[in-house]
Amino acid sequence: MPSVFVQGAPADHYPRYAPEAGRGAVRRITEVGEEVLHRPCRDVTEFGPDLAALIDDMFLTMYVAEGAGLAANQVGVDLRLFVYDCPDDDGIRHVGHIVNPVLESPPAGRRLIDEDEGCLSVPGAVMAVPRPEHAVVRGQDKDDGPLLIEGTGYFARCLAHETDHTNGHIYLDRLSKREKKDALRQMADRRDEVFARRAARVEELSRA
Repeated sequence: MPSVFVQGAPADHYPRYAPEAGRGAVRRITEVGEEVLHRPCRDVTEFGPDLAALIDDMFLTMYVAEGAGLAANQVGVDLRLFVYDCPDDDGIRHVGHIVNPVLESPPAGRRLIDEDEGCLSVPGAVMAVPRPEHAVVRGQDKDDGPLLIEGTGYFARCLAHETDHTNGHIYLDRLSKREKKDALRQMADRRDEVFARRAARVEELSRA
């Protein structure tokens, strides 16, 4: 079994960071409460250099924030798009982007896994969220080619989480009122620490 899949296809070798990040610029990550995070994003209809540049920026921003995935509205862009660099539960790395993602509904009776989940737009908070153990997302690549990405375990969680973002939902929406208050309390307590770590990562990645 290959140790890395890029855009859903096995790869023999892959660098520590996606090459896109080397062309990107760091963008500000939006936070819970900002309108762009709480409404469905627009479909991508224009494929070209502007979309490719956005993907470059999103990869670098994701690495700076030490995330496993990042949606366009998390950098303030109202488009259905996300990038990811995420392991599954077998240690296989999955790297890529997907445009106009659609998450297939899990089969009836599919087991949900209740595990910890965080979000770069809710900095510092981690809560248990039920997600399917398997996910299939269909969409397009940056060149408008058809794309199907499939994942299990933690990577399935990532695919579902990021597709939620493009539909205007954050993981707090899947929590009870009490759990949501707990998450926001965690964010208030840890936000400064998270932002200090991100600032240090900008320095580190500039030397990478």
